Amino acid sequence: MKGTPSPKKRQHRIVPRRFRRFFGRLGPGLITGAADDDPSGISTYSVTGAAFGYAPLWTALFSFPLMTAVQMMCARLGMVTGRGLAGVIRAHYPRWVLWGACALLLAANTVNIGADLGGMGKVTEMVTGVKSLYWTPLYAVTIGSFMIWWSYYSIARIFKWLTLVLFAYVFAAFFAKPDWGAVLHATLIPHVEWSGKYWATLVGIFGTTISPYLFFWQASQEVEEEREQGELTVAARQGATDSELRKSRTDVVVGMFFSNLIMYFIILTTAATLHAHGKTAINTARDAAEALLPLAGSGAYWLFSVGLIGAGMLGVPVLAGSSAYAIAEAAVWRESLADRPSLAREFYGVIAVGLLLGLGLDYAGFNAVSMLFWSAVLNGVLAPPLIVIVLLLTGNPKVMGRRRNPCWLAALGWVTVVVMAAASVAMFATWK
Repeated sequence: MKGTPSPKKRQHRIVPRRFRRFFGRLGPGLITGAADDDPSGISTYSVTGAAFGYAPLWTALFSFPLMTAVQMMCARLGMVTGRGLAGVIRAHYPRWVLWGACALLLAANTVNIGADLGGMGKVTEMVTGVKSLYWTPLYAVTIGSFMIWWSYYSIARIFKWLTLVLFAYVFAAFFAKPDWGAVLHATLIPHVEWSGKYWATLVGIFGTTISPYLFFWQASQEVEEEREQGELTVAARQGATDSELRKSRTDVVVGMFFSNLIMYFIILTTAATLHAHGKTAINTARDAAEALLPLAGSGAYWLFSVGLIGAGMLGVPVLAGSSAYAIAEAAVWRESLADRPSLAREFYGVIAVGLLLGLGLDYAGFNAVSMLFWSAVLNGVLAPPLIVIVLLLTGNPKVMGRRRNPCWLAALGWVTVVVMAAASVAMFATWK
């Protein structure tokens, strides 16, 4: 019949619509997962692939259920209590626990912000020839202005679409032409070495994958989502329906899967090119990108470089924002990215100070090369005590009511604590 779309055309219309609908339902979990692959993470994965080849690919599969469990607990905590993580700690624990947790977060975040800004500046210098001295403050000012003057809805929407930049690393892997048989073997068969370098790298992988700032960000973003729906008081936000928890679970699982997918392909790319050609002494993602040019061509080089800058534009706001949420909730200040600056001066002040301190580390002569990797290691060491706090809160019926952790979720949480703590102990025991 004339004017009736063919089945093939109807199919083409349905698929994008279904994708847009599914993508539109995703929120804090997807953004959190993508922010996990910040420049520090990209650098850590690059160092890993260059130093050890395909061997560490198993960590992507192994860490997926662990990071998913932790982020799911944080999401449930925010949804059920109507508060961010620091707000819940303040309501149920002594002040020394609250401010101790905030201190751990701020220490890790400040180094991470400095590392990420420095990494973005160095990579931009590499592709433009303009010194990073100029790019680093420009990125800091751009990110700060973006967070302070734009609405939460606009920020969340932009963050969501920025996640697609990270697919650059998937495409880069195919330019690298890896040995797929060796890739499959390394993915399914764990490989462990008893050396300080290996354990430091493993702690870095866990630290950049299961990072303290993501715990605070996830819970606070669930609260922001409820505020966007008009639930402006804690009482109005308390509780969560089965449908809301299912939606959040899907969001978190997709976000964490996406995060580890990118991690997997960065390790794969650098293993297939750098390690395979004997270039194992790679210190940063910039080094990896430069080395990729003669080995895998300009396509991989540009994808790797642009992906890192996009990852920084997503990761640095999450780092600065998680610090601001934690401090504001702890100090009982007004805190929301939806508020105008005049209504939440302290909250936005913490964001500004966090960016300035991170920038200061770069200008104080601290090496962005070292900071990118060691900020991930620092996160790996500091994460276990914070995960214990999350576990105790989400397992407490006085906090969660009937929504406390199911047994499987609690078990995965405690396994995460043991694994990360054991890796840290092994790192210190083997370090020379």
